[in-house]
Amino acid sequence: MVQPPDPRDASILDTFPNPHPERDYEIFFECPEFTCVCPKTGQPDFATIHIHYVPDQACVELKSLKLYLWSFRNVGAFHEKVTNDICTDLVTLLQPRRLVVTGDFKVRGGITTRVVCRHGA
Repeated sequence: MVQPPDPRDASILDTFPNPHPERDYEIFFECPEFTCVCPKTGQPDFATIHIHYVPDQACVELKSLKLYLWSFRNVGAFHEKVTNDICTDLVTLLQPRRLVVTGDFKVRGGITTRVVCRHGA
């Protein structure tokens, strides 16, 4: 199967300086309106994306994160790829001390999917 070009846009992501880089502290985001597209059927997939990280020098700016997650709306990709792509893009951008991205995908054909990607200790 030939995959269409990936319209997700990591260049949307922006950062700001960590106000307390000397300290380990945790940031949690819950994004309950995430959508992408099943690459086999073209039907929409719905998920809650959970992002949990310990910043180093930079923090992700929330509006840019929202726009970045919205850029997946027309991406045809399996749940495993989508969740790993989000993790990779955030690690590349932030270089966090630790990061966990969890994709909790809603029921499809009687099956729910949870994909967890980790970076750091």
